[in-house]
Amino acid sequence: MPALTTQEFISQDHSAGLGEDQLLAMYESMLLSRKLDERMWILHRQGKVAFHISGLGQEACQVGAAFAMERGKDWLHPYYRDMAFVLALGLTPRDLMLALYGKAEDPSSGGRQMPAHYSSKALRIITGSSPVATQVPQAAGVAFASKLRGLGEVTVTCLGEGATAQGDFHEGLNWAGIHQLPLVVIVQNNQYAISESTDKEMAVSNVADRGDAYGLPGVMYDGNDVMESYSVAKEAIQRARSGRGPSLLEAKTYRPVPHSSDDDDRTYRSREEVEKWKRRDPILHCAKVLRERNILSDALAQSLLERVMAKVDDADQYAQQAPYPRPEEALWPVFGDQSHAAQSAPAREVAYAHQE
Repeated sequence: MPALTTQEFISQDHSAGLGEDQLLAMYESMLLSRKLDERMWILHRQGKVAFHISGLGQEACQVGAAFAMERGKDWLHPYYRDMAFVLALGLTPRDLMLALYGKAEDPSSGGRQMPAHYSSKALRIITGSSPVATQVPQAAGVAFASKLRGLGEVTVTCLGEGATAQGDFHEGLNWAGIHQLPLVVIVQNNQYAISESTDKEMAVSNVADRGDAYGLPGVMYDGNDVMESYSVAKEAIQRARSGRGPSLLEAKTYRPVPHSSDDDDRTYRSREEVEKWKRRDPILHCAKVLRERNILSDALAQSLLERVMAKVDDADQYAQQAPYPRPEEALWPVFGDQSHAAQSAPAREVAYAHQE
């Protein structure tokens, strides 16, 4: 069965119910992610950080889905490009900059993991790992637990279309389909799995075409349109919460930057292609719609930009000055019980010595 379109999937245009404040918040959230992302690229090129992997260009599908979730109740199992997603759910620019610099205050891992491994117990953001697609069966497990406990929670997880070649993706969807789990799987199809284009990644036209094989709807939509992204995600989340099972969503989008700071995308795609997609930039599209609705003026747009840049500058300055983890912290909490966190470094060293 071919993928469903937005119109075939949604029961109503959920974005029509968004107020001006919500629409402006969505726009500002995308803008904040973009400017923070751009600063991270600059810091890498200046040699101040070791690595950066970007979500630039994919902000709309992430922010739209984040605003469709019930915060404090629903779970997110993100992937490494989900900067806009986690910012929209409540992680701060300081949080993300601390992780980028590998500082001790990094709330996701205390500077232990690579950047873009987002997590927050308070915000219900589940930590990810570097192997792609492992989050899908793990998210299915979280959704299974929620269903067994009757909690009315929905779990959302994201991945790129390249990760759908992994067995974890298929196993997770199969489990979700069998047990009709409250799970929403969002594939952010940015057209490339590192250097491989979609026609070399899969034999079907759309990832969403695969949904029928697992007994769940597969939906294809414009991932560069934040309002369409919100409407599709809202429908899928409501469907999951009401007990009607999982959905496979495919957001058609594009990454106009290299796969990561270690990649040279000029070796596998033309500048003409990149420029073509830049004209469909999700933030420019959102601004255009808000201007047409007389919600965003030139003065307000400038004010929002200045506020966003102040947050980016603050995060950068704060993270640069923050301390790195001490060498002895590398041992905690890999060895020993959690109570060592409250001990002084020498006390922990003594405890570790006794364990040996």
